[in-house]
Amino acid sequence: MKTTPKVLLASILAGALLTACGNTDTEPKKEENKAEESADVVTTASIVNEADPLINALSEDGNWIVATLQDLTVDSDIVVAGEFHDKGEAANPIYRKLALYTQDDDHNIIDSFTLTAPKMTVQSENFKIQGGTFAGDVYVEANGFTVDATAKVDGNVYYKSDEFKTSAVIDGEVTGEQEVQ
Repeated sequence: MKTTPKVLLASILAGALLTACGNTDTEPKKEENKAEESADVVTTASIVNEADPLINALSEDGNWIVATLQDLTVDSDIVVAGEFHDKGEAANPIYRKLALYTQDDDHNIIDSFTLTAPKMTVQSENFKIQGGTFAGDVYVEANGFTVDATAKVDGNVYYKSDEFKTSAVIDGEVTGEQEVQ
C-alpha cells in the first residue's frame, strides 16, 4: 500500500494536535487553581500608594497587612481599627502590620519608606509598624503595639493606659516622648 503525501501530512498534523492537547503533569488542575485563588484572596496584602486607599486599608474594613511602595503623605488622621489575624486566617493569632518597605525573596529589606500624617490612632490589637518611618504622633488604644527594630516613629507615642504602654514592644526608634495620657 502506497502512502500519499496528503495522508502523511494529515497523520503528522493529527499526531501534533493530539500531543499538544494532551494533559501534562506540570499543569495544575482546575480544583487546585481555585484553592490557590481563594487562599490568595485571604492572604494578599493591601499595597497602597495614595492617601485614601491607605486610610481605607487600615480601617476596620481593611486588610491584616498594609504595605506602601513609596513615601506617602496623608493630610488627615489615620485610624487603625478592627480585629485581624496573621495572614488573614481566623485560626492564627490577632495581628496587624503596616509594612513601609520592599523586600527580596529572603525577606531582606531593600527599600524603606516614610508615611507622614498628623496623627495615627491605633485601635487594632497587636499592630506592628515595620521597615520604615511613621512621621507623626501615634495614639495607642490597644494592647500589643509594636515598633519593629527596622522601624521608626518620628514623633511621640501616647498610650491611653498603663496597660497599653506595658504591652507595647518598642524595638525601633521613637524620637519623641512615650507617655500615658
